[in-house]
Amino acid sequence: MKKVVLLGSTGSIGVSTCKVAEDLSEDIVLIGLAAGRNVSLLAEQVKKFQPRSICVTEQAAAKKLSNQYDGNLEVFWGADGLIEIATMEEADIVLIAIVGTAGLEPALAAIRSGKDIAVASKEILVMAGEIVMSEARKYGVRVLAVDSEHSAIFQCMDDCPRESVRQIWLTASGGPFRETPVEEFKKITLDQALKHPSWQMGPKITIDSATLFNKGLEMIEAKWLFDIEMSRVKVIVHPQSVIHSMVEFVDGSIISQLSTPDMCLPIQYALTYPKRMPSDRVQTNLAEIGKLEFEEPDLERFPSLNLARKAGDVGGTLPAVLNAANEEAVEAFFNQQIGFTDIFRIVALVMDEHDVDQKPSLEAILSADLWSRQHVRSTVKSL
Repeated sequence: MKKVVLLGSTGSIGVSTCKVAEDLSEDIVLIGLAAGRNVSLLAEQVKKFQPRSICVTEQAAAKKLSNQYDGNLEVFWGADGLIEIATMEEADIVLIAIVGTAGLEPALAAIRSGKDIAVASKEILVMAGEIVMSEARKYGVRVLAVDSEHSAIFQCMDDCPRESVRQIWLTASGGPFRETPVEEFKKITLDQALKHPSWQMGPKITIDSATLFNKGLEMIEAKWLFDIEMSRVKVIVHPQSVIHSMVEFVDGSIISQLSTPDMCLPIQYALTYPKRMPSDRVQTNLAEIGKLEFEEPDLERFPSLNLARKAGDVGGTLPAVLNAANEEAVEAFFNQQIGFTDIFRIVALVMDEHDVDQKPSLEAILSADLWSRQHVRSTVKSL
């Protein structure tokens, strides 16, 4: 039985993880849950899964919960609380599904306490991939992919030597604006951007999928997860979202992983690896799907892919700056302070103005993240 700590239990990945734990109740036990401000949903999860520890964002909520459970449940709060729950002695694996940068330090703490981690938060490897993977090697733990694309690549590679791989192909649905003329992008509204054609996800990642920044971040993530150069990480648009990604080998063979879009499948694979457990949750009927289409991504519509490739190639603190600038620009778009195309423009501007530290410490990475956020906010105010 795998003992799992789940950081981000009330988000879309967290809710799907709870479904997997419910399906495989004899194989997976959730011993720790961390949530943000959705305390009511967390309370439902506590009732269902009976974890040993929980963590919330605010101290007041933690105090209220401690009183409610009368000392029968360990309750933590804030950034320190995340580290406490991520390093629970009895945990086998920590699944990190916190949106943004808040999962980075708990991820490193989990690794240093000998826990495998399953990564659903792209920011962890985008910001500090070299540090995270180096620490994982040092402490002899696994970093397992939860994103459907990276899970697919992991399954296709099957421990093949890296020199046998010609390139990896990340598939992208193309989002809701795949066929929208580029001259109409300035008119795109928030409501339109939140309508993804294939996946049900949280709002931030849905906007990232509309801009394709999501795919750009995945390119950088893949570089670190699979120890492969950015030049061998490719993107192809696949509107049906049935092929989750592919690996092309040096002999010309291409191996892909296919299934109906459902995050429960890659989550289950990460939590039960190296086993494959039975599940009826995902059903794929290829005859009903009928056809699988592919096309090159339009880099004029989606300059995010070139920006991400540049950040991944340059390395150092630039990926952290890219990630933070995008987060802040998306937030400004949510608040209707900027337009859709301003997201691309602002990220490019901030990247161009950053003085890259090529061999950064964790502190330098976090400092670059903060610099990027402040620079975006001042840029937005000046528009």
